Amino acid sequence: MTYRAPLADFHCLLTHVVDFAAVAATERFAEATPDTVGDILGGAARLSEEVLAPLQRVGDLHPARLEGGRVHTPPGFDAAWRAVADGGWLGLSARPESGGMGLPVTLAVCVQEMMAGACLSFQLGPLLTQGQIEALEHHADPALRALVLPRLVSGDWLGTMNLTEPQAGSDVGALRTRAEAVGDGTYRLTGQKIWISWGDNDFTANVSHLVLARLPDAPPGPRGISLFLVPRDHPDTGAPNGVQVVGLEEKMGLHGSPTATMAYDGAVGWMVGAPGGGLRAMFTMMNNARLGVGVQGIGQAEAALQLAGRHAADRVQGATGPGRSASILGHADVRRMLAVMRAEVFAARGIALATAVAIDRATATGCAAQTARAGWLTPIAKAFGTDTGVDVAGIAMQVQGGAAYVEATGAAQYLRDVRVTTIYEGTNGIQAMDLVGRKLADGGAAARAMLEALRSETLRSETGGTDALSTAQAAAVERLAHATEAMIATDADARGGGAAAFLRGWARVLGGHVHLRAARAEGGARAALARVYMQRCLPEAFSALAEAEAGEDDLFALDDAALSGVAGAPLAGAA
Repeated sequence: MTYRAPLADFHCLLTHVVDFAAVAATERFAEATPDTVGDILGGAARLSEEVLAPLQRVGDLHPARLEGGRVHTPPGFDAAWRAVADGGWLGLSARPESGGMGLPVTLAVCVQEMMAGACLSFQLGPLLTQGQIEALEHHADPALRALVLPRLVSGDWLGTMNLTEPQAGSDVGALRTRAEAVGDGTYRLTGQKIWISWGDNDFTANVSHLVLARLPDAPPGPRGISLFLVPRDHPDTGAPNGVQVVGLEEKMGLHGSPTATMAYDGAVGWMVGAPGGGLRAMFTMMNNARLGVGVQGIGQAEAALQLAGRHAADRVQGATGPGRSASILGHADVRRMLAVMRAEVFAARGIALATAVAIDRATATGCAAQTARAGWLTPIAKAFGTDTGVDVAGIAMQVQGGAAYVEATGAAQYLRDVRVTTIYEGTNGIQAMDLVGRKLADGGAAARAMLEALRSETLRSETGGTDALSTAQAAAVERLAHATEAMIATDADARGGGAAAFLRGWARVLGGHVHLRAARAEGGARAALARVYMQRCLPEAFSALAEAEAGEDDLFALDDAALSGVAGAPLAGAA
């Protein structure tokens, strides 16, 4: 199994589509010169292809295991972590005062995608560590930052996030883990957390857990939650710190990544941020991770597509027409699947990078409009990137036929591994509810600003014979604008039934924008791929937006018992 980093796509998107030049033009990111960008992407490509990709099957066949209360990771993961840490990749976008390089998040997103495409179960560790670094930079006090950040950036420690409890999943406000002040600035935490990715390992000196918990006098619900940093081992003495992995989950995929049940028994911790401000602080890490998880989906989609493409080029099966390939690439339906997959991956990648550029521009300039744009795009990038991962992994199996259903080919692993990305860091349904809820709480200002940017692109003078593409995109933009106004006019409590479709419609139109800009800039194969997207993918925007406008009355017209499948329950309204 061979993975090749999509450097040409990154170059096209950064140069022509997502306005990365505006990031590099800021004082904050002036060091992101073309030479630096080329070096970073080239180095990450070599790391991903040569060090991480060989671990893809290893992690699947030799899962992480729990022995004697400690996690043992798959062969080769320790050396890969050291290569990532020694190369400075964990601190790529961390502040220089934390020991990082201070480079744009946009470049970190490119690197994350390559690592995720090479070996997703391993990449989760660096992703979580980078997210914790950002959360601590924003919310920890100077003493805690000085204690922890150099160790995370160097890779001496690995970072995790501890939110979920057996009774508190998406409803984080229901958590019960307790934190009691000792009087010396530390707290003692007691409770249990489940589904904690990379809760332990055997290759770092320590593990730094960010844990949501309640103080004794905290009010109920989300406002009563505080955030604490709890190391596995006490940082002063190295002694065990009352943190224990008590079980590992057996999962559908990501076998190389340990998913732990964590027990806290009077563990020493330090508060991050203010009392009651835990969710606000944790959301810094979660928003970082949501974009990162969207990128995980894209990376897996790229790898699955590459495997399918190699199979199609090599597999000779059935008759083909005159002048066509003797392989199954000579069949129109195989070409359709590969072309649509390629178009989808490019669109999702462009949306993710556009989100990262908005984050970087907001960071560098403090521009409120860029902050709002990043906020609007983040749930779309997460949901569409991961949906693309699942969809493309499935279609890639179809291209390979029965061979894909045999585990030895490695095709099924992509679908098994990527499936969880639509679930963790906020399910894609939650992303959609966020889009129509909090993200429309500004009265639609961010959405309308984004629509104007999309309109302006379709009105540019045509180059390279892209007029038909512009016409298709312009029609989709106007349909999206109509649906957005309808959603704004709908009571916020009644938007849920159309939320997922609304997000999908936005993603489709944003994907058209990505392809249109690339086609105008490079023509040739980019224009041909854009035509595939406009003809075979963009039309879904119209049906999705019609569903978004349908509301939720039809959903609640069904009887609860019948809808949930209770035996013998009649449909609502039946005689």
